[in-house]
Amino acid sequence: MKILETERLILRTLNGGDAEFYLRLVTQPAWLQFIGDRGIRTVEAAQAAILSGPVAAQARDGFSFYMTELKEGGLPIGICGLVKRETLEDVDIGYAFLPEFWGKGYAYEAASAVLQHANRVCGLQRVVAITAPDNHASIRLLEKMGLQFEKMLQLKGDGSDTKLFAYQF
Repeated sequence: MKILETERLILRTLNGGDAEFYLRLVTQPAWLQFIGDRGIRTVEAAQAAILSGPVAAQARDGFSFYMTELKEGGLPIGICGLVKRETLEDVDIGYAFLPEFWGKGYAYEAASAVLQHANRVCGLQRVVAITAPDNHASIRLLEKMGLQFEKMLQLKGDGSDTKLFAYQF
């Protein structure tokens, strides 16, 4: 189901048929470094993760991570969306794109549209984002979108720090 459309992108709900792409995305070195290893190694595991993650969240919360595709040709390039994490008080915006689509403005375009969707459609008054302190590209993107650094958190239980950014509508 199409959720958002921008100048160059379509953002739609994920489904089990997206498992091959999702597997490729979650095994990228940058995903493993900055987001973490989810232990997904097969298409079947990717499909299960989609169904228990974004598909379940969309049904439960009315929002989730969305497949982000190029409008021209429908090529999947990443995911972008909203998630309600147990470890955070507010809804979190997140994104991940295949490396060949970095530096082209797609993440900014998708995340900016999702941020507005969070307020206009979902009725959220505040959205947060988390990132590793050394994920400089993600930090630049969050700041460009108008999110402001609030504090450091320890969410992983391994003593590592996470930066929390917030946007107040």
